[in-house]
Amino acid sequence: MITAENITRHELIGLETSIVKSNNSQIVGLHGKIIDETKSMFAIETATGVKTIPKQNSIWQFNLDEMSTFVDGNTIAKRSFERMGVKA
Repeated sequence: MITAENITRHELIGLETSIVKSNNSQIVGLHGKIIDETKSMFAIETATGVKTIPKQNSIWQFNLDEMSTFVDGNTIAKRSFERMGVKA
């Protein structure tokens, strides 16, 4: 089960997210569902289409059931299997 404490070690594809703080002011407030992930980028399905956003230099809000958690993008800027501790 994904919780606020272990979210950085789980698969993030399929989660609802939004950007609450970023060096790039144009992406603050962007929200949607993560549909793909690379080492340094999220592909997010938004109301206006799919956006590819860098993970780094942003604070991400993830909605988990009835609560939300905030994650520094610099801590998750790894491939998903590296973040989860799985050998490829």
